[in-house]
Amino acid sequence: MTLDAPAHQRELFGHPVGLYVLFFTELWERFSYYGMRAILTLYIIAEATGDNPGLGWSEKNALVLYGWYTMLVYVASIPGGILADRVFGQKRAVLYGGLLLCFGHGTLAIDNETAFFTGLALIVAGVGLLKPNISTMVGGLYKQGDARRDKGFSIFYIGINVGAMLASLIVGTVAYAYGWHYGFGLAGIGMLIGQIVYMAGQKYLTQVGNKPEKKESGEESSLIDLYKQLPKHNVPLIFTGALLAGSLYILFVKSLPYGLLFIFLTAIAAMLMMIYQELDKVQRDRFLVLLISFIIVIIFWGAFEQAGGLMNIYTEKYTNREVMGITIPAAVMQSWNPLFIIIFGVPVAAFWQKRKMKGKEASSLFKMMVGLIIMGSGFLWMRGAALQYQEVGQSALYWLILAYLFHTIGELCASPVALSFITKLAPVKYASLMMGVYFAVTGLGNKVAGIIGESATEYGELAVFTGIAVFCIAMGTLLLLLLKPLKRLTHGIEEAEIVAPPPIDNEP
Repeated sequence: MTLDAPAHQRELFGHPVGLYVLFFTELWERFSYYGMRAILTLYIIAEATGDNPGLGWSEKNALVLYGWYTMLVYVASIPGGILADRVFGQKRAVLYGGLLLCFGHGTLAIDNETAFFTGLALIVAGVGLLKPNISTMVGGLYKQGDARRDKGFSIFYIGINVGAMLASLIVGTVAYAYGWHYGFGLAGIGMLIGQIVYMAGQKYLTQVGNKPEKKESGEESSLIDLYKQLPKHNVPLIFTGALLAGSLYILFVKSLPYGLLFIFLTAIAAMLMMIYQELDKVQRDRFLVLLISFIIVIIFWGAFEQAGGLMNIYTEKYTNREVMGITIPAAVMQSWNPLFIIIFGVPVAAFWQKRKMKGKEASSLFKMMVGLIIMGSGFLWMRGAALQYQEVGQSALYWLILAYLFHTIGELCASPVALSFITKLAPVKYASLMMGVYFAVTGLGNKVAGIIGESATEYGELAVFTGIAVFCIAMGTLLLLLLKPLKRLTHGIEEAEIVAPPPIDNEP
């Protein structure tokens, strides 16, 4: 460690000490988030009476709440990023987000339904402030062109997955053995440790994430200016009006939450149309590919996020979890995903690098499509589990382990490149807005996951698992058939530029 330099310039193992402050902050934040996520649906469906009472909700209602919650966590990243960019700075945003998370997890430890919903709301706000900004701070530790930056993000990524793995193992076991609220409380203790680490390490972060200086007029396009252009374009105006009318109908006649969601999506659609109107021919082609990338993101996370919802409930109710006389808590099974990421992260990255060096197809689009197919194939193992349950009344654990393996390999193919590719395609003028849209579509994918999970109560797990597998494989295959024309629409964006180290923190 370099001790003769100012604190913010000191290094440990060749990297700024601030990296390790953020590493342990994120590790414990992910411990708290994934610990709570591992037991959330199980707590909701647990009987309201008994030794370990839950809320006693139906599976359908539990998955409805899970879908809304996981969506809002990502959507909250949009205002969280805006507040950091314009008001707090990333450093204070992470601080405030961490405090909200401490209060949120602490509130969940209280055995009360009002406390439960209050805790979820605080966690949504806390993650919205912390998640998009802590990764930005990691990048800010390195000067432009610093070769260590990529390794720095890799180290940070390890913290994410170590925290997620430990959370499922420890919080899941504690909740099973001692009670749900002890599990929630333990997740809160993890967040408190992370917050203490972050606050104690501030002297190593003095040069990053500070309150932004006032931007010069015209430096950044205003979102309001985009919407002001809407009345000047007939087709976008008519299309937006139709969407808004439908959204208002849903809002006042059908469902308040879904009405608000569709109004939000209408606003995003209007924004995308107005951006498209401003672009030249090359930019418009790339923008179309960008929109297709968003669709892939929605499909991918809509399937992948069954892990915390339908697959979690299936593990609890229909899987034989006894190993050598010990019953494994259902929540613990979610630790396979981060464990597989740690094991296979480097080999998968090396495979794609080797393939690229041989001159074979290794574009970001190709990786995303292959990742979608592999992840979707994981649900064929869940289909096997459902068939076994129908035959013998329970399914074996190995079906779940194989499913998580395929899901993880698919994630490692698609997720690390998705955000990087989207930022390349986005018009420079609207790069920040597209970052926000990326978080929004990721959140929408999480909501889709909840909706798909809900359908199992009507159609059964076998039909849902089979449907997810068929749809993902079919969509991935269709997109592969369209790969060449889609690559032409990018006008060589990946071949024409020096690719910066991609953001690695892309998990839900």
